[in-house]
Amino acid sequence: MHHLFRMVLGQKDLSRAGDLFSLDDSEIEDSLTEALEQIKIISSSSDYQTNNNDQAVVEICITRITTAIRETESIEKHAKALVGLWDSCLEHNLRPSGKDEDTPHAKIASDIMSCILQNYNRPPVMALAIPIAVKFLHRGNKELCRNMSNYLSLAAITKADLLADHTEVIVKSILQAF
Repeated sequence: MHHLFRMVLGQKDLSRAGDLFSLDDSEIEDSLTEALEQIKIISSSSDYQTNNNDQAVVEICITRITTAIRETESIEKHAKALVGLWDSCLEHNLRPSGKDEDTPHAKIASDIMSCILQNYNRPPVMALAIPIAVKFLHRGNKELCRNMSNYLSLAAITKADLLADHTEVIVKSILQAF
């Protein structure tokens, strides 16, 4: 892993997290999967929900990682780690608090969702993502569900057969919305 990612994630150093944006995308591209795996560890810790520093570090690192993936067009290389982090969000509370503020894991899920599902025209990525995507439809977060539905409809246009096994869950989600 790039030494700056190692320092920022290993020490959860918010003061250096912004420095990740000064690095060239190609300089960090080989580190992205390992960084995503480290983020999964951090976000799964028992105090993550209440640790504002860790949440800020994770949010900045995810933004940097998804930008680098998009700019280097390396989604296929990092899709498994992205989907793994995304899937881990399902183990946590995703329902907004009373003041309509997303939970830390809902924020991660939203950022990862857009990175992955904007690649709806890449069947290998969708093959990994669709089984996880449909799980988010019944997790009590209307905004995530609405966005997921939009992305799934795009995926259906280009690769409908990937959604065939999940038709019942998708239809139930639609019916519950009304």
